[in-house]
Amino acid sequence: MSSASLNEYACGVIRSMAEGADSLNVVEIHLPNGATVVDAGVGVTGSLEAGRLMGEACLAGCGSVDWTEIRFGEDVYPGVRVVVDRPKAGCMASQYAGWAVSLDDGGDGSPYFGMGSGPARVLYGSEPIFEHLGYTETSDQAAIILEGSTVPTEAVADKVAKACGVTPENLCMLIAPTASLAGSVQISARVVETGLHKLHELGFDLDAVLSGYGTCPVPPVAKSDLRAIGRTNDAVLYGGSVWYAVDCEDEAVERVVEQVPSSSSKDYGTLFYDLFKRYDGDFYKIDPMLFSPARVTINNVRTGRVFTAGRVNGELYMRSCAS
Repeated sequence: MSSASLNEYACGVIRSMAEGADSLNVVEIHLPNGATVVDAGVGVTGSLEAGRLMGEACLAGCGSVDWTEIRFGEDVYPGVRVVVDRPKAGCMASQYAGWAVSLDDGGDGSPYFGMGSGPARVLYGSEPIFEHLGYTETSDQAAIILEGSTVPTEAVADKVAKACGVTPENLCMLIAPTASLAGSVQISARVVETGLHKLHELGFDLDAVLSGYGTCPVPPVAKSDLRAIGRTNDAVLYGGSVWYAVDCEDEAVERVVEQVPSSSSKDYGTLFYDLFKRYDGDFYKIDPMLFSPARVTINNVRTGRVFTAGRVNGELYMRSCAS
């Protein structure tokens, strides 16, 4: 794991992507205010490797993202393997997409919106979740990873830099749409974070989580962001598998483990795109218990016991890929 600050590490990843722009099929954009933007899928093709690096930028030196393959019967799918040894910092303080970056006028006469991840969220610090995390950082650099379909403008960079207390020259921004190669990969790389967030919502003490490991298939790129939201969510909900090492009393695990997998939700079993239509496009009407990996294993290192709940559902994942 890195000894650099979360923001320093993530900015380093983004700058390295800019240096390897040609091989990654990304482009570096220098905004007039000095901010750096790396576009990994809006105006360029991007790549699988760009998505892997996006995942590592989100984890900010607290974990790694590598390639694996996922098998459902005889079918083989590309996948990611995620290892996190500072889960609360890497997953919740950095990788979790909790900052909705929006402007009525992005500087070009049009509104701007992108979901923000990355350690810039720590410097911003205004999300409700930080009241529970107890995690802070001081840095003169800020790194934000955006899921959106529009390259951020100077006005967007000014807003983010001001919120983080840094100069625009020290702001690094990385963006890819959901419906892109990099977008598919970086969302699958959230599989450990998704389960950790579910544990948090269930009241489990995240300080007890020592390490996390997860695998998740990388879904094919969809024809639109809306369809891609469906496929990428289905990849985690029906194809994601996670393992956590914890140190606590067994009773704390027993209280939550059956509720952690996506199968604990009343909305389980329906493809995410169809759920979205069922609830008239209102994301917040979907049962929050659904948002978690398909299979969860928890190893309590204090007692040696292993708890498992849920199962991977290859049939639903393959149906999602074909939709």
